[in-house]
Amino acid sequence: MSQYYEAPTLENMGLSPGKRTRLHRLLYEHGPGNGRMLVLPIDQGLEHGPADFFPNPDSKFPDFQYQLAEKGGYSAIALHIGLAMKYQDKYASAVPLILKLNGKTNIPPDDEPFSPLVATVEDAVRLGAEAVGYTLYAGSPRQDEDFAQFAEVRSECDLLGMPLIVWAYPRGEAVERKGGRNSFYAVDYATRVAQELGADVVKVNFPVVDPDKDKDAPDPYSTLEINAEEALKHVIRSAGSTMVLVSGGSKVDEKELLRKAETAIKAGATGLIFGRNMWQRTMDDALALTKRIKEIMLSR
Repeated sequence: MSQYYEAPTLENMGLSPGKRTRLHRLLYEHGPGNGRMLVLPIDQGLEHGPADFFPNPDSKFPDFQYQLAEKGGYSAIALHIGLAMKYQDKYASAVPLILKLNGKTNIPPDDEPFSPLVATVEDAVRLGAEAVGYTLYAGSPRQDEDFAQFAEVRSECDLLGMPLIVWAYPRGEAVERKGGRNSFYAVDYATRVAQELGADVVKVNFPVVDPDKDKDAPDPYSTLEINAEEALKHVIRSAGSTMVLVSGGSKVDEKELLRKAETAIKAGATGLIFGRNMWQRTMDDALALTKRIKEIMLSR
């Protein structure tokens, strides 16, 4: 570990009082506590369509996710404005809100992705949110528009004391030619971009090490001999003083998900953001799994 690296805390991130107060609630007053964050996202209905709800038909109804977040003791639920406007009032005192500000469907090709704003930071304040989420497509041919839109959101967050969580997603034709969106190169680069542009927290996917694909990445990524766990440690260091949430991605079996959770926390992540891996299961199974994940988060 470098003598120059300092893991991000509320004390060393340069936060305004408003941001610090809201993040403190997410890290210490809800969820696992002890400076850990466990988020339940349900933005997939817009991003993927209703297909993700078929494995568990109850999950089509947001009350399912809200009740899972409440009963399971999550730090927050993350969703778009339409769901927040219709459901947040029922759970406002029990389930903190992260309002997703931008989004898109997966119907058009993903060669030149751009996620337009669908809500504002003022909406988040009005709805009592503790943070906002922004999807940033690093590497997209339209990243110039994305960066400009993000700068406006960041400015509003600074003005209103709202923490800004970036869904850092490498996307676009060039990314796919250089190893793919889940490669160490792509995830590492997108994470650094999020820090450079002013994220307070960054959501990252678990990097996949695949020598056949990684040979197309720029040096030194093309020749590194590294495993996925070591790659994730590098990604978290690339976030610097930005807190990191590691995503669970598509549903995997329970054993694999627990391994991911343990690896992420061991690598230095602040927390986890698990969606489909939780609400595609029955309520009883999801609650039992949530309990085990929280135990892992608090064991280190």
